[in-house]
Amino acid sequence: MNSPSIVVLCGGTSPEREVSLGSGKASAVALARSYPTRLLDVRTDALPPGLDPRRDVVFSTLHGIFGEDGGMQRILDQAGVQYAGCDAASSAVTFDKERTKQTVAAAGVRVAPGLVFSTASKPTTAELVGRLGSSLVLKPRASGSSVGLAMCDDPAAVEAALARLHEGEWLAEQRIRGREITVGLLNGKAMGVVEVVPDSGVFDYTSKYTKGLTRYLAPAPLTPELTAEAQRAAEAAFAACGCRDYARIDFMISGKNELFLLEINTLPGMKETSLLPMSARCAGFDFTALVRELVAPALQRFQGRGSA
Repeated sequence: MNSPSIVVLCGGTSPEREVSLGSGKASAVALARSYPTRLLDVRTDALPPGLDPRRDVVFSTLHGIFGEDGGMQRILDQAGVQYAGCDAASSAVTFDKERTKQTVAAAGVRVAPGLVFSTASKPTTAELVGRLGSSLVLKPRASGSSVGLAMCDDPAAVEAALARLHEGEWLAEQRIRGREITVGLLNGKAMGVVEVVPDSGVFDYTSKYTKGLTRYLAPAPLTPELTAEAQRAAEAAFAACGCRDYARIDFMISGKNELFLLEINTLPGMKETSLLPMSARCAGFDFTALVRELVAPALQRFQGRGSA
């Protein structure tokens, strides 16, 4: 069998398209140092034309709906195309924040109390505050890059946030105040812990993608015990959700030094300055070495299928 080529998918149709284009370009440049590589801009929710399962291995940087929720993974499976990262089933679980919470909580990972609802049957402000308190986080049940995130500190803010919700399923959670950290995982093993320190106090879309609004501490200045606890929790969550190859998992650390899982990112940002590469640098991987490691299991699956 000839050596495979790497096809990097980027763009997509979700609100995270621009972020994905940046991830795809950076990843393709790095992968091209080691493999024949081409970059495809995905513009429809369909299998990109020209993929050959006998030749191509996919490295997807599609963020958000269809790219990260199992949609693209399912059609790659149907076409017999090998790809890096989580499979369709685990992608579907981790993109749904409520399913993620239920799954990791059953494995002993702490999550914030919350409530799922649709805009067709929104709770009143009084109902929400009565159940969870007035310090809340509202976010889409299934989305990424902090799209639609709202932080509320009092009943008036909760009422205003509820009025602004667009149609769909939403998750309200008690707001955990403290420090935000993220942990990259490679083949299910935790790498470095990175602390995220937004100037605004909230790591929302603007803080994530506006240069200079957030500081990143890599490695995070935590005690060895808390660092180890975060890495264990990340590995437990990764395994519980059936993740494959790699992911990035976000946590809040409360004032009592209790870890609360925020979410699992199966196709996280992949520019050199993104959080997964920061975590990897703590473990000794530069960006080029990291992308080689990320695609390696898919190449092994490709080669193994050829010799079966």
